[in-house]
Amino acid sequence: MSARVRFLAWFAWGVLFLQQVIDAWSLQLPWIIWLFKVVPLLLFVPGVLRDNLRSYIWLCFICLGYFMALVERLFAQPGSILAMVGMVAVVVLFIAAMLYVRWRAQELRTASDQQLDSGE
Repeated sequence: MSARVRFLAWFAWGVLFLQQVIDAWSLQLPWIIWLFKVVPLLLFVPGVLRDNLRSYIWLCFICLGYFMALVERLFAQPGSILAMVGMVAVVVLFIAAMLYVRWRAQELRTASDQQLDSGE
């Protein structure tokens, strides 16, 4: 089950990343704003690739910032399809990453307990 949620988290991450790039490009934002929109998502890629659960946890915290920005954007432009896509992606990413951390930690705990039991 955790493998499916991990895939869902990666998919939502990709959609959110793409949404942020398209948003910055369509608004013709300066490069420094591009960095603030994209780099926070890129910071956690190495840790997530290594299956580091702390990276997933920190990614959830970063998602909250994107969530706040997208809520503001949706109030300012209620009909913006790009903002709606970003909102769905950030919510799915947050939930998938949170569930992955929970389920993967349980799997690791169970495996550790089984090793201890077999070693006794």
